[in-house]
Amino acid sequence: MPDQNDPIVSCEWLAERLEAPDVRIVDATWFIPGDLRDARALYEERRIPGAVFFDIDEIADRQTSLPHMLPPPAEFAARVRRMGIGDGSRIVVYDSVGIFSAARVWWSFRVMGHEDVVVLDGGFPAWERAKLPIESGPQTVRRERHFTPRVRADLVRNLADMRRATAAANVAILDARPAPRFRGEVAEPRPGLRSGHMPGASNVPASTLLNEDGRLKTETELREMLALHAIENQPVVCTCGSGITAAIVALALARIGRWDAALYDGSWAEWGALPDTPMETGP
Repeated sequence: MPDQNDPIVSCEWLAERLEAPDVRIVDATWFIPGDLRDARALYEERRIPGAVFFDIDEIADRQTSLPHMLPPPAEFAARVRRMGIGDGSRIVVYDSVGIFSAARVWWSFRVMGHEDVVVLDGGFPAWERAKLPIESGPQTVRRERHFTPRVRADLVRNLADMRRATAAANVAILDARPAPRFRGEVAEPRPGLRSGHMPGASNVPASTLLNEDGRLKTETELREMLALHAIENQPVVCTCGSGITAAIVALALARIGRWDAALYDGSWAEWGALPDTPMETGP
């Protein structure tokens, strides 16, 4: 990839490599519940040439009621193999918002041991603004490639991990939800969840890490913003409502060199639904 120290690539970089045999482009568009837009239909209508569609809700663990949890490694491998993604692929992920759900898929590939993956800065809106090629129609069937999952358990946290982390208070927990939700001032969008945040967590709203045009802020800007959250000498875990925007925080951390940040996959959809998990409100 262009810069092993940066998880982001520009539209210009990708445009020069559209025909490269090892590059695989992934449309990871996903919309929050209640948004009436159809991500797959949008993909078939307008997409970056050669892109395959990654359905976050479909390529997920079917044995839990929690939304879009990571699937078992063998299932993940089988699904991406059918997309023509395999060992040796150089994966570029984008979405139709800017940088939103693409970060989640970037993180998912890293959890499965595939490090040659980056996010397109500004996503499809930036590609359109640059007047670069767009294609439409059904997805092209690609030849299957072998994908070997090598799970990075260090990049994932579960409920038991987070119970220990909040009790020990030795982990920087960064919550990507908007401030009113973090402070417990408004109801959660998913029914049945309490309002507030995990003890000791810091609020890093994902939107603050992005520019108005949907691009990720610069390394200098991010370093200054994230330095306020005591991440230097502690393990870092990112969380949010359901594990989507937490990945934007993980992406920003990678841009400043913290590639080791983990993500709490269940996030508030799990923590906030339980009666016995500790919770705080306020800043």
